[in-house]
Amino acid sequence: MLKRREFLGCLTALGGSYLLTGCGGGSGSSAGGSIANTTSSNPAAKAMAVANAAVAAASPNNTTIPPATSIVDTSGAIWTLVNGVVYQNGAVAGVNYNVAMVLYFGNSVYHKTTTGVFFCWMGSFWSLVNDPRLGGTSADGTAIPSSTYIIDKLNNVWTVVSGVVYRNNQTVGTTYNVSLLLWFGGKIWHIGTGVFFVLSGNDTWERCVSDPRTPVPATAGSFYGMNGHFDYSYTPAQIVSMLKAMNCTTYRVGTTSDSSVLYRVIGLAQAFQAAGMTLFVLIEGGLTDSSGNLYASESVAYSASLAAAATIAGYLAPYGVTMYECGNELTRQGATIVNSNYAGTKANDFNNTNWPIMRGVMRGMIDGVKSIQPNAKCGINFCVADTGASDALWDGMQPDGSSGYPLVRWDITTWHNYEVYGDIFNIGQDGASPGFDLPTYCKARYGVPFIISEWNANEEDTQAFRGTYITSQLGEFYAARKTHNIQSVMYYELDSGNNTWGVVNDGVLLNPPHSALTAFTSVNPDI
Repeated sequence: MLKRREFLGCLTALGGSYLLTGCGGGSGSSAGGSIANTTSSNPAAKAMAVANAAVAAASPNNTTIPPATSIVDTSGAIWTLVNGVVYQNGAVAGVNYNVAMVLYFGNSVYHKTTTGVFFCWMGSFWSLVNDPRLGGTSADGTAIPSSTYIIDKLNNVWTVVSGVVYRNNQTVGTTYNVSLLLWFGGKIWHIGTGVFFVLSGNDTWERCVSDPRTPVPATAGSFYGMNGHFDYSYTPAQIVSMLKAMNCTTYRVGTTSDSSVLYRVIGLAQAFQAAGMTLFVLIEGGLTDSSGNLYASESVAYSASLAAAATIAGYLAPYGVTMYECGNELTRQGATIVNSNYAGTKANDFNNTNWPIMRGVMRGMIDGVKSIQPNAKCGINFCVADTGASDALWDGMQPDGSSGYPLVRWDITTWHNYEVYGDIFNIGQDGASPGFDLPTYCKARYGVPFIISEWNANEEDTQAFRGTYITSQLGEFYAARKTHNIQSVMYYELDSGNNTWGVVNDGVLLNPPHSALTAFTSVNPDI
């Protein structure tokens, strides 16, 4: 498991090319003249009267020059436009030139240049903005047509002209024959020549397998899951009993190809098979050989991982195991992530040199399982917002953008989502960009079921907080299971050997986490 404190969450500041907030109106100066009938000698009252008179005299909202010859703002300042330059009370306002229009909107003063770019007066300078009359972020599901433009969370304005996609009047990547531009789940999508594409973190268009708006229900019966370990002191029968008490039907457990470990996992598989429950086996394949050194090449990594996975599947196939997760947080190892604080939405967040080794390990594990069980389902695991990694693996790309490498194709997309990573339905991106709906992205991009194979609050959180967190997270997950193809959500974990992550400790129930989980599953059936 990734050291959760290493991911510090650089997702708090909002970046982007345009900002609409904080625009100021006038400079604070007022127009000349006295206030009629102001007889009070109270300075505060006189100041209030001056301010009220200035507001009353302000130009109507949406006044423009031209056709108006001047604008009065709420401070009483008079704005004019002479030979393409904006003046405030007869003096040039900041640095401006080639101005085609001055706009008074929402008590703020804007100007538009002859090239169509808008600026807002900030009191002493002009700040680049959108046309404020366009409004803020477009509603989820806004599309062109029938809308004429889309505004994303960074206030970028998207349009389609002659079948080509534009962002702020600039083309984005290569697009043509675009029949639909869509804002959905915090992402920009388009249909080009009948195929859906989504804009990735690298500002490239990635081919999708389906319309992101299409709801896909997950198969019922395995939604509530739990993580555990093969070396618990509990017997397999006791683990089955504890899971049944919480209405959990899926159990994730890790194993290596070592026979002493596999025999313990076989015992679990037998018990789960008899109970009609699902054992989701994590193949603990890493990037290093038995000496702890990185594999020498992709082919060496592939061969070693294939042999290990084939051994594991050979032992477990007779006992009803049909689902495997091929590797644990491999994209977040020191050898694969450039910086553990990166969200992972860009391919170049990952180590280009060691990438082939990781790819070889993943391909080897999948092929090893399939060599024994061709119909088994294999998942590849990601963390945080690692779509830069998942896209590159799926498309046979290197982090440096080069292509033509072996494809990694999985049957299940699996993800880890801890509190520190943020809401998986509004997960943050690199550069502190606004969030997007990650399961929707994966549903449309890869077209396979989605599993959250680890989730929990932070280790330092109180048990009371953890109980509340469990209820709120399960509510979110449960609501999405019928639309986002979320097959299972697996809490981490059954027993952590202390009073932090687990819902039991040495057989003693830990409440409120245990009671919160059980209460939710009892009234929200997996049907």
